[in-house]
Amino acid sequence: MRILEVGCGSGAFTTFAAKASGIKGEVYALDIQPKMLMQLKKKLSRPENRDIKNIKLVEGDVHKLPFDDNSFDLVYTVTVLQELPDKNRALKEMKRVMKPGGILAVTEFLLDPDYPLKSTTIKLGEEAGFILDKVAGNLWNYTVRFKAQKSM
Repeated sequence: MRILEVGCGSGAFTTFAAKASGIKGEVYALDIQPKMLMQLKKKLSRPENRDIKNIKLVEGDVHKLPFDDNSFDLVYTVTVLQELPDKNRALKEMKRVMKPGGILAVTEFLLDPDYPLKSTTIKLGEEAGFILDKVAGNLWNYTVRFKAQKSM
């Protein structure tokens, strides 16, 4: 799988995605802040992570992603969507870089000061043209999974 993590920060979830993506999988860890990418780079140099070779660090803005159309099988964010200044534009960019039928996963945690209700996340995704696929979790944390519509 080719995976894009939007707003990877210091990489709290990046290594798990890299391991889950398979031997031939690739994870692109995108963040707008160079300091966050440096923290992730430092994390990847630790002995327990040295065998992870399929993560590519990318400095960039989700509102103008530096990737070709139809590039990713999966795009995910963890407590990032509500921090974006133009959520709709960001979601449309994520959709642009997803393969037809690809998955967008949006995870939120109640402890995040920008925590939205599930219904808010679902509405944002559907307004951007995604199809709701699955909702998992509870009030404390949840993941909403969408599918990108296939081109006709």
